[in-house]
Amino acid sequence: MTDNDDAGGDERDGDRPGKIETSRDFSVDLDDVVLDEEEEEASQGLFDDLLSGEPIFENKEVLRPSYTPHELPHRKEQINKMATILVAALRGETPSNILIYGKTGTGKTASAKFVSNELESTSKKYEVPCSVEYINCEVTDTQYRVLAQLANKFIDENEEIIDRRIDELQDRLDALDEYEATASGTAPDTDDRSSAGAAETHPLADTEFDSREDVRDRIETLREDQEEFESVPMTGWPTDRVYSVFFDAVDYEERVVVIMLDEIDKLVEKSGDDTLYNLSRMNSELENSRVSIMGISNDLKFTDFLDPRVKSSLGEEEIVFPPYDANQLRDILQHRSDVAFKDGALTGDVIPLCAAFAAQEHGDARRALDLLRTAGELAERSQSEVVDEEHVRQAQDKIELDRVVEVVRTLPTQSKLVLFAIILLEKNGVHNINTGEVFNIYKRLCEEIDADVLTQRRVTDLISELDMLGIVNAVVVSKGRYGRTKEISLSVPIEETEAVLMSDSRLGDIENIQPFVQARFNN
Repeated sequence: MTDNDDAGGDERDGDRPGKIETSRDFSVDLDDVVLDEEEEEASQGLFDDLLSGEPIFENKEVLRPSYTPHELPHRKEQINKMATILVAALRGETPSNILIYGKTGTGKTASAKFVSNELESTSKKYEVPCSVEYINCEVTDTQYRVLAQLANKFIDENEEIIDRRIDELQDRLDALDEYEATASGTAPDTDDRSSAGAAETHPLADTEFDSREDVRDRIETLREDQEEFESVPMTGWPTDRVYSVFFDAVDYEERVVVIMLDEIDKLVEKSGDDTLYNLSRMNSELENSRVSIMGISNDLKFTDFLDPRVKSSLGEEEIVFPPYDANQLRDILQHRSDVAFKDGALTGDVIPLCAAFAAQEHGDARRALDLLRTAGELAERSQSEVVDEEHVRQAQDKIELDRVVEVVRTLPTQSKLVLFAIILLEKNGVHNINTGEVFNIYKRLCEEIDADVLTQRRVTDLISELDMLGIVNAVVVSKGRYGRTKEISLSVPIEETEAVLMSDSRLGDIENIQPFVQARFNN
């Protein structure tokens, strides 16, 4: 305690040993300050262990679907075709509308975004007003939302343009003040540029303005334009009004606009073809701007449901993206992995195996990239120094389970009830389940949550849909003179699927399922 005494820390009445007074007059318990060795070890383990290993990834983002690479192997033909169509925008002309088809993961969106980025950068280089607006119709899936998003985008752009022009005009007025102050001894009336002694140096020379008042009038007009712009709310306006606001906003400036509608079939499926009709016909009414549509779809037949007039104007140019084969997928993965992973992080069989798995999924490059990224993450979590074949196989199982979980989670309530009935039957040891057994349990589940009971025929259709999604396996078998029936079995893990179903608030309310299910079999 000698050091403490020297520091002025006298022990006070009532103070327990080991407690000292600091110069700031608050107490510090030495037992709380000094950690024993076990506590120190316990305080380091959660993240320190995970950070102790060498990282496998150099840049994981290049393996994500959102990344747009600087080079797209095996898509040069499609990219060049897009470029030859869109180059018209750089000449101030209206490019033809383009429809891009292809299965998931064939490089449609990545190629379209690549060409769009090149188009916009070239337009800035040559000072040609041209822009590309991207909309994902799986998210923005109604006519109102599409038009509102476009309207607000162009309103924001117009306000930025107006602010920039007002600043430029204000600078011109300031230059005029300076010019007048300098020339006041020789030119008393310099408000009119024609009276200036040196017209070539006058701030209004080579402009459309003849006087200070002309500049002020233009600034006032721009401010009035800015006040007239009104952002579109996400709901509440009549669609006609939203379209009118979008029309005025896009036509405010001279420019060429390419509207890229990704998953365009989702928009048509949800809202019909009114949006496409309006967008494809608006050029005949626009005065300053020009609009071109680039639609991207996984469904080669979605135009069959369009109005013939929309179909003819929308599909002026069509580009098909074929699936990748295993060798092409290998090239793509090699190209990305060189940037994504550290040197020597992959064993020789990783990329060929990822490519082979993805080639079985209709040449899906997105699936191949997900597989490679997930394999790398699993290797990193296990603190392995390299990614090997086993990590790829584990990643395949994980992705498949994640896909099942997502599909089940997004099923309609009636389909969830049918699937739940099948799960309950399997859990109770019933094999070769038939439609009648599923329907009986389904009815009881509907009664439990007060849901509408569909007909047995409709339930049979829902089972077929679950079969198409790969969640159940439904095989039609003949019972001889007793007719034909479907024998149903699950194609997905029971426990994980049941957990996803029970996370639905309506199904989660079902209580005491077991008694009535068991009673069904006992009878």
